[in-house]
Amino acid sequence: MQLPALPFRGWRSRLVLFLAVVGPGFITANVDNDAGGIATYSVAGAQFGYSLLWTMIPITVALVIVQEMSSRMGAVTGKGLSDLIREEFGLRVTFLLMLALVATNFGNIASEFAGVASSFELFGVSKYVVVPLSALLVWGIVVHGTYRSVEKVFLSASAFYVCYIVSGVLAHPDWRAAALSTVTRPESTGFRNYGYLSMIIGLAGTTIAPWMQFYLQASIVEKGITVRQYATSRLDVIVGCLFAAVVAWFIVVACAATLHTGGKYAIESGADAAEALRPLAGDWAFLLFAAGLFNASLFAASILPISTAYAVCEGLGLESGLDKRFEEAPVFYWLYTALVVFGAGVVLLPGFPLFRVMVLSQVVNGVLLPFVLVFVLMLINDRELMGEHINSRWYNVVSWFAITVLAVLTIAMVVAQGRT
Repeated sequence: MQLPALPFRGWRSRLVLFLAVVGPGFITANVDNDAGGIATYSVAGAQFGYSLLWTMIPITVALVIVQEMSSRMGAVTGKGLSDLIREEFGLRVTFLLMLALVATNFGNIASEFAGVASSFELFGVSKYVVVPLSALLVWGIVVHGTYRSVEKVFLSASAFYVCYIVSGVLAHPDWRAAALSTVTRPESTGFRNYGYLSMIIGLAGTTIAPWMQFYLQASIVEKGITVRQYATSRLDVIVGCLFAAVVAWFIVVACAATLHTGGKYAIESGADAAEALRPLAGDWAFLLFAAGLFNASLFAASILPISTAYAVCEGLGLESGLDKRFEEAPVFYWLYTALVVFGAGVVLLPGFPLFRVMVLSQVVNGVLLPFVLVFVLMLINDRELMGEHINSRWYNVVSWFAITVLAVLTIAMVVAQGRT
């Protein structure tokens, strides 16, 4: 794999260039730490202490590999992922893929608004107030903004994840134990524990979702990043993945140092974790954890509908993009609007089986993910499409291994959820 060198010399020029292209990779990686991700990391820390921190390294490697390929493909081809799938594999395959993507993303969007509701319910604010206001805010930012203005909002939201790092520090963890658990080989006895193994599957399954590849590649294209700037754009992807992994690490550490140590293992969500932290780590840790949950949920509730609208419109050959006006890309904006309205609306319906919808979305996600990742690998190795920027042989070996393991674990997570 031969990637171009940076066109400017000197660290100042490199910094300016990095700041010019930063965004798509950093945003996409950090949205993955959404309400579901925060809940998974919190439960991992509460139930198993520091013993699952070793998973952070292979999870980060898998995330970097997949994100790097999607962003490279966008920079080299100037086309979104669903656009390329339609051109290379036909409209029928693309249409079925888009249907599955809409189904799984709808469940995820609903779960994000549920995260928004639960974060404010910690402070006694009704979901019937905060969810509609949040949906209106999300809709207004995207529909009335440009790509540049929306990206600035999303980058600010990404930076807000530092709340979890501070929360982890306030929990006063055993830093030595946490560090050793991160870099040492896990004990084989843990793999004979169904709960431990299920949690590994859950952690891996929350790492990469199909929507991420569509959003990242579309963002690279809309931002105008070409192969000339790609070396710096790749740095954006790597830095974003590393920051997301650090945030996840601190969530596990904060819950391990407080909840696990205090014997509070029975939590089911990020809101439960925030509430349980209060008497153990103090009001500041509670406030930061709760604020982080709201930010993450609202952030993901913004990105997921955009990702879906990008993918569907590209796949069907329709106009899309945040820099286009409503009348220039009506299907793009109407689909975005419908996903926000219905995703927020179902959270407000009394008796709506939200948990079943969330589980179903994970089932579809588990079925869809292997196909999307295989499409990515097939496309990235098409020399006619990618030229000299195809994967090297070694990169392919690592990519196929990481993607195979990730897909198997995601499907295993879905099967396990289906039995609960």
